[in-house]
Amino acid sequence: MESKEIMELAVKAADSKHANDIEVLNISEISIMADYFVIMDAGSQRQVNSIVEEILDQIGKNGVEVGHVEGKRDSEWILIDLHDVVIHVFNTEQREFFNIEKLWSEAPNVDISDLVVE
Repeated sequence: MESKEIMELAVKAADSKHANDIEVLNISEISIMADYFVIMDAGSQRQVNSIVEEILDQIGKNGVEVGHVEGKRDSEWILIDLHDVVIHVFNTEQREFFNIEKLWSEAPNVDISDLVVE
C-alpha cells in the first residue's frame, strides 16, 4: 500500500471517531523521516484512546505494518509510526503546547476535505 493510501486510511479512521482539526503535512520534500505527518487532537483521554484504537484497527485490517506506537493508553500524545506515515494524536492542550504544525511550517498542507465529514 502506498503512503498516500495509508495516510487516507488513517484520516478516515480518525474522522470516524470525530478527531478534531485533522491536518496532514506533506514532509516528503523536507525530511527523509516520512512522507506524511497526520496531526489531530481530541477533547478527552477516552476519545484519544478511541481514535488510536480505530486507526490501528483499520491499519491492521488493511495489512499495513505498524513500525511503533509511542505513548501508553492514557498518554496525552500518542504517536503511531507507520514508516512513511507518522500519526500524532494529542489531547487538545498538548497539541496547543507542542504546536508541531509550526515546527514543520515549511511542509505544505494536504487537502483532505474529500476524506472528512464537515
